[in-house]
Amino acid sequence: MISSIAPSTARMTKREIITAVLQGQQPDYTPWSFRFTQEPEAHLCQHFGCEPEDLLAHTGCHILELGSPIGFFEDIGNNRFRDVFGVVWDRSQDKDIGLPENQLLAEPEDLGNYTLPDPCDPRFFADIKRRTERYPDRFRLFTLGFSLFERAWTLRGMEDLLMDFIEEPDFVHALFEKIADYNIAQVKEALKYDIDAVYYGDDWGQQRGLIMGYDRWKEFIYPQLQRMYGVVKDAGRFQFIHSCGDVDELFPDLIDIGLNCFNPFQPEAMDVYEIHRDYRDRLSFWGGLSTQSTLPYESAATVRAESRKLLEMGRAGSFIFSPSHSVESDVPFKNILAFIEEAHAQPAAAGQI
Repeated sequence: MISSIAPSTARMTKREIITAVLQGQQPDYTPWSFRFTQEPEAHLCQHFGCEPEDLLAHTGCHILELGSPIGFFEDIGNNRFRDVFGVVWDRSQDKDIGLPENQLLAEPEDLGNYTLPDPCDPRFFADIKRRTERYPDRFRLFTLGFSLFERAWTLRGMEDLLMDFIEEPDFVHALFEKIADYNIAQVKEALKYDIDAVYYGDDWGQQRGLIMGYDRWKEFIYPQLQRMYGVVKDAGRFQFIHSCGDVDELFPDLIDIGLNCFNPFQPEAMDVYEIHRDYRDRLSFWGGLSTQSTLPYESAATVRAESRKLLEMGRAGSFIFSPSHSVESDVPFKNILAFIEEAHAQPAAAGQI
């Protein structure tokens, strides 16, 4: 990215502000975009007296997320949901995603008999026109979750897939290529719409280091990312990746193949201030506010202080302020209001809500 001073963001739309930040320009204020799980979202809707569809208007978030990241389209009862790949998820505890309870690829040989769903299923794109008309000034992000490694382990099982890296490498390559083909087809369809970026979700990290290690990530995952990212890059759109954990060792590789923004930027897993300083001329970040310690366990005053520190960091550019993950139900409501209010309180953000 080429750093420059942006025109006054007070005269820009939220869509233009995010675009400027992704291009390395220094904004008049730090933009923000938040995510909430079901219970906090319900509390906020009650607080603002609005429906979930209208919450974006009250929080002032700059990013409009479109699509259906995982493809949860079928409620089969008893707290179970079936995604488009055929995986059944038990949501009796986790109400937002759940835990997979069936193994569609019990053996590597099953891949030959498994048919992936239609990547251009109209349900993935059904909300784009309606929501962009409702929020025409927001940055438009088409979301594609569980985009490679995560999709593979939901089909095969985490333990089996990790063993397959060692014992069945040809199967892993074939599985990842098949999933990447699916993703590319869906992304090409999404790019027919007036969207600004594509967001891939794919957790690779633990609290310390990669789940599969760098060498296997580079052997199995990187080649498919290169294919997927190439489609978005060639179309002249931005691309985001979500990966939890300590994955900053991958940033040079990801930048090389066209990544523009990294999320969730977890302070427990990396030094967000140091990394932002080191990479901000090449990569933008979205997140930063601790959801593991600060938000659930600290006071509202501490949340405000950390939020102000991050918002000030963002004045240098290449940063979108947010909690480092979707806000969970263990966060006191006063702490939720605290970081929202701090984002709104930025002097140059007046009139941008």
